[in-house]
Amino acid sequence: MEIESTFHTYVQPVVHPQLTPFCTELTGIIQEMVDGQPTLSQVLERVDEWMAKEGLLDPSVKSIFVTCGDWDLKLMLPGQCEYLGLQVADYFKQWINLKKAYSFAIGTWPKNGLLDMNKGMSLQHIGRPHSGIDDCRNIANIMKTLAHRGFIFKQTSRRI
Repeated sequence: MEIESTFHTYVQPVVHPQLTPFCTELTGIIQEMVDGQPTLSQVLERVDEWMAKEGLLDPSVKSIFVTCGDWDLKLMLPGQCEYLGLQVADYFKQWINLKKAYSFAIGTWPKNGLLDMNKGMSLQHIGRPHSGIDDCRNIANIMKTLAHRGFIFKQTSRRI
C-alpha cells in the first residue's frame, strides 16, 4: 500500500500552445513549465514504455487507473486523441472512479472531490488542488485509507 513508481511529465499543448490565465490559476502550471515539453503523442508513448518497464502490461498482472471522476478518461483523453488522430490504449478504457468508490464505502457523494474525501476521512490534503501529480498522491492516500478500513476496490467505469 505504498507508491512504488511514479510517472510525471508536463505536455506541450499544440492546438492552443499558450496557457490561459484560467489554466494557470487552476493548476499552478505556468507557460515555462510546458514550453519544450513532449507533445501528447510523445507522452502517451512514454506512458506505454513506463507501464511496460513496471510490468503493468504483463497479462498476468492486474492493474487499473484510478481517477477522481469519469471526465478524464471518459471524455477528455478520448476527445483529445480523436482530435489529434491518436489511438487510446486499452488500459485507458476502464478505471476506478474514486468518487464512486468513496460513496460506496462512506455513503456520501464527495461534491468537492478530493477535498471532500480527505476531509471526510480526516486526511491532510497534499499539495495543490488540480495539480495532476498532487491529485495522484491524494488519490493514493485516500485509497490506502479506504483499503485499511476494509474496502475492496472494483472497476467502476469503462469506455467502449
